[in-house]
Amino acid sequence: MTTKRGLITDSFKMLKKARKRGEKKEKKPTPPPSPPQKESDAEAVRQEELEKLRQFDLDWRFGPCTGISRLERWERAKLHGLNPPEEIRDLLLHTQADPEYSQSLWKEFPL
Repeated sequence: MTTKRGLITDSFKMLKKARKRGEKKEKKPTPPPSPPQKESDAEAVRQEELEKLRQFDLDWRFGPCTGISRLERWERAKLHGLNPPEEIRDLLLHTQADPEYSQSLWKEFPL
């Protein structure tokens, strides 16, 4: 017959440390919140914009995106009545000088 097994904690006694009288735990003051960092906010906005453009690149409804810029692809999609998002066009027009914005996700891959 099998014997009844107990919990592992049954074989070890728990010892609680006694606190000395009058001794209280000291709480450390929380540091004040840091002021918002404009650089990190700008970087977060940039990453969000680039993510929107990546999603535009990956959306097959607007046609292939290799070999042309994002703005050319947007204009081609508009010409064919595919209703590309106006937000993408506005973003591309405001950031034309930056190749990271103007070139598609597949710019590094040869045709």
